[in-house]
Amino acid sequence: MKRVNMSELSKEEIKSLIEKSYKARSDVLKMMKKGEGHIGGAFSALDILTVLYNKILRHDPKKPKWEDRDRFILSAGHKVMGLYATLAAQGYFNEEILWTYNTLNTRVPMHPDEKVLPGIEFPTGSLGHGLAVANGIALSARLDKKNFKVFVVLGDGECAEGSVWEAAMSAGHHKVENLTVIVDRNGFQVNGATEDIMDTSSFEDKFTAFGWEVATIDGHDMAEIYEALSKSPLRKGRPSAIIADTIKCKGLTFGEDRFEFHHWHCPSEEIDNAIGVINKQKEIEHAKIK
Repeated sequence: MKRVNMSELSKEEIKSLIEKSYKARSDVLKMMKKGEGHIGGAFSALDILTVLYNKILRHDPKKPKWEDRDRFILSAGHKVMGLYATLAAQGYFNEEILWTYNTLNTRVPMHPDEKVLPGIEFPTGSLGHGLAVANGIALSARLDKKNFKVFVVLGDGECAEGSVWEAAMSAGHHKVENLTVIVDRNGFQVNGATEDIMDTSSFEDKFTAFGWEVATIDGHDMAEIYEALSKSPLRKGRPSAIIADTIKCKGLTFGEDRFEFHHWHCPSEEIDNAIGVINKQKEIEHAKIK
């Protein structure tokens, strides 16, 4: 897929992206028929992932190791159910693989493994390492005189890790302009509200202090997501930080903004009802596009 030139999304494109993001949410729920998964962050990040893979990234599912591809690192690796569903929809692997989620010898485990599944760039189980890895990959492009871009999704809870800020300082110092971070600021982590457990605000001030160019967006507005990502780098000579305000477990209304849905142990008989809720929300989102 070639990198697209920036233009405003049409209503039809926005509706298509909403359709794709909610199809991915439905697939995530089907993956949970074995009983559990990190659904909250997967759902809060899915609109971002949908825009990235359908409108922003230069990539080719038939050649997942294409040398000139853009790279995507999911630093908050527990959100990977959303990425699995997105990659399957792009054609990186057969959708049937999704239904083996978190079973013995599966290729779609609870955290990503690049050795068993095409489309995964780096294994991110332990939090706080993805930005440092992405920084190194982005710097390698400069050394190799390549023009690919590197995108990273961080969780707001993950940003309590000191390694995130070491990497942010390094990227700012080296002026890594082909590096873009998207912070999925959904406000919750496994044990409660992020601001109560470790208040990492203000992201805008912190990244700016480290020499990044910063934008804040609605992480569920397809047009805003696209506009911000398609402008990368936001300023020449600086890495870009996009702070995306999102809703934990977006789309599953009874789980939204509840830390209990960071990791949901779901009885299999509740899956069909949850999919019904998702489909209803999709129709509500479609109706907003006039």
